[in-house]
Amino acid sequence: MKKFLAITLGILTAIGGFVDIGDMVANSEAGSRFGMSLAWVVLVGVLGICVYAEMAGRVAAVSGRPVFDLVRERLGPRVGLLNLAGSYLVTVLTLGAEIGGVALAVQLATSVHYLLVVPVAAFVCWVVLWRVRFETMERVFGLLGLTLVVFVVALLKLPTDWAQLWDQARTPAPAGQENWGTYAFAGVALFAAAMTPYEVFFFSSGGVEERWTTRDLNVSRANVFVGFPLGGLLSLALMATAAVVYHPLDMRLEDLGQTALPVAMALGKLGLAVAILGFFAATFGAALETGLSAGYTVAQYFGWSWGKRLRPRDAARFHVVVLVSVLLGTAALATTIDPVLLTETTLVLSAVVLPLTYLPILVVANDRQYLGEHVNGRLGNTLGVLYLGVILVVAAAAIPLTIMTGMGG
Repeated sequence: MKKFLAITLGILTAIGGFVDIGDMVANSEAGSRFGMSLAWVVLVGVLGICVYAEMAGRVAAVSGRPVFDLVRERLGPRVGLLNLAGSYLVTVLTLGAEIGGVALAVQLATSVHYLLVVPVAAFVCWVVLWRVRFETMERVFGLLGLTLVVFVVALLKLPTDWAQLWDQARTPAPAGQENWGTYAFAGVALFAAAMTPYEVFFFSSGGVEERWTTRDLNVSRANVFVGFPLGGLLSLALMATAAVVYHPLDMRLEDLGQTALPVAMALGKLGLAVAILGFFAATFGAALETGLSAGYTVAQYFGWSWGKRLRPRDAARFHVVVLVSVLLGTAALATTIDPVLLTETTLVLSAVVLPLTYLPILVVANDRQYLGEHVNGRLGNTLGVLYLGVILVVAAAAIPLTIMTGMGG
């Protein structure tokens, strides 16, 4: 059990990154519109985040410092500031979307309009960020998020034509009324969701929170290679259940209730209740993750004391940034923008800023001044450079595809 609990950081990071409010709907919408023909993007994204999260975790374990801290020191304050501006904007907007996702989950359970729940959800999120220990957060919400495995169970219970799903998966092309533009936009969004910048910042900072050293390199790798593939599996299950139920009807999904419907069809009210619990845990965990990430990046850039391992009064500026970030995210929801649309917008912005995050990580992971003998090997650099090329293509394509397709419409 102790060894299992040691990988809950990876589970929380993966579920918060792969299965947040936007991904729940985005994966389900991809399944309904394209079947399983975009499953390969999820697999590519899982491998990519594993490659770079392993670097980030190794940097934290060997140097005792988080990635963002070293990026500023290694590449200078100007590059660090550019990285900070891009990542903070995306993280705060995502934080707002996750708070909205929590409110939508409560709405599904109670029928209370989500906008009435938003202030309560934001307040509770801030209280947890302020008062609850880091290890408690990661274990409670990381493990509760595993209830989303109900989508895997539902897929097994539905009248699934496995041969047809496999045929869709090995045919990476749009079908029916879809075109290559909308297919490419959906692929960019799914890839950006898997590689969201706050994931690696949260993961490396979490390693420092847990006081990883070189003796914990195996723990770091277990977090990466168990947690992130698990998040990818849940994403594929969301996509597959929608492909089974909605794709034959040529339906398009727009809300969280439609995402949960296949589970209700397969497992009844009990299954639906478990799915809603999973939605709540995943979105609340993602809200905690993004809230902390916002505080981590700002505090680390300016050299302030930071982290949950310190008492709030000993890291006051860090906690002020977290509070302000929660307020800014809530203010975005006060415009009445749909949380799902807000998250899809942040995925486009995330795709644009991906190079600012992952190029510096690759540079730091090759610096012997920080890592000594633990710098990247040949395989790590080959995969890192290969994925950096993919990231540059995705970043260049994101805005043109958004304009050309009208946000995937």
